[in-house]
Amino acid sequence: MSRLGSPLRPLYGTLLLLSTFCISGIAPAQMAISVRSTNFGTVQVGSSIISPVAVTNTGKSSVTISQASASASGFAVVGPNLPITLSPRRTANLSVSFAPQGPGAANGNVTVVYSASWGGRNTTHFGSASGTLSGTGIGGSGYLTAPSTLNFGNIALGSSQTQSLAVSNTGSASLTISAATVTGSGFTVNGLTLPYTLAAGTGTNLSLTFSPATAGTNTAILNITSDATDSSVAVTLAGSGTTASGTLGVTPGSMNFGTITIGSTQSQSGNVTASGGSVTLTSASSNNSAFTLSGLNLPVTLSVGQSAPFTVTFAPTAAGSTSASISFFTSNSGTTSETATGSGATVQHEVDLWWNPSTSTAVSGYNVYRATSATGSYARINPTLNASTSYNDSTVQSGGTYYYATTAVDSSGAESTYSNQVQVVVPFP
Repeated sequence: MSRLGSPLRPLYGTLLLLSTFCISGIAPAQMAISVRSTNFGTVQVGSSIISPVAVTNTGKSSVTISQASASASGFAVVGPNLPITLSPRRTANLSVSFAPQGPGAANGNVTVVYSASWGGRNTTHFGSASGTLSGTGIGGSGYLTAPSTLNFGNIALGSSQTQSLAVSNTGSASLTISAATVTGSGFTVNGLTLPYTLAAGTGTNLSLTFSPATAGTNTAILNITSDATDSSVAVTLAGSGTTASGTLGVTPGSMNFGTITIGSTQSQSGNVTASGGSVTLTSASSNNSAFTLSGLNLPVTLSVGQSAPFTVTFAPTAAGSTSASISFFTSNSGTTSETATGSGATVQHEVDLWWNPSTSTAVSGYNVYRATSATGSYARINPTLNASTSYNDSTVQSGGTYYYATTAVDSSGAESTYSNQVQVVVPFP
């Protein structure tokens, strides 16, 4: 007797025979492209220039240019629209722009991807060719930009909140930030080791922390000093200290993940929001390992009305319904929770069995027996006498191990001894 174990999603092995065809004897000049190297000369930083780059078909077949791209920052292919087709010995011009990102030499390549058809069954062949690009940026100056204000909202006395302030160099040359100072109380600045050099077209972040010492509105001025064209940039800082004790709310109040197959996962998103005052969220947890919480960078202080997103992921490890309490803990000993529910489901597997027919001419049918151990007792699993030499067992469980044997029954009801035993291991899940 032989057998095949298979779930509802059958696993089959298919042998694919792949043939590799080799094409030889192609003349080197059947398909060829040359791309002219181009020097853009000197270009003022902050401006750009467009120059034609000649592409010539030096082969024997017409070619179709499908792609053209530049490899280095500052260079870009801006025309023409592709694809275009070139006959042998014909030339077309690509329009390539050079906008230097800063002073100094710049080098790159322009690469053309092309194809041509020839040979048996009009086979399509592909190729690529490159030409060098060069140019020099001159002049340019840095220019520092930052938001004009940064408001921290209401923060409870004794707590603090940190926000990031984005600063950018929108000029055409690098600049160096030499100092960042705050005039006023309650606010501190950090996050950068000064002096700090900021390349043209890039940005970075300063960290501002508000720690109110008294109730009421607090204001301050952040001055950022650099060697840029605008040597000093001012940012107004504002926030209010409050004695009100905020509360933390969570939405949605519950999450239902439905039925998820064991081995699979599903995620849902939620938010925690501060109301009535600022709230410092110190920790969060799930009391069921099948539900995991992520997305919160703790501890975090939320001002009034401010929210923070989080994600709950359900990854069942057992069949059946399960639930969890997702809890959020604040610095004022407050706790907010939501419920997550879901069900784990296993894949229903099946075992297909078949065997050689009995050599007896008086056989009326067969019985199929199953055991759960190699030495255990067999139980018949076919409800009626099986007339064929195959049987499908759809009552197996994921991860189970089973042992099968068959008997032959003649027309008088006499039953043979067990056939040879076959072991089947059902996958999990």
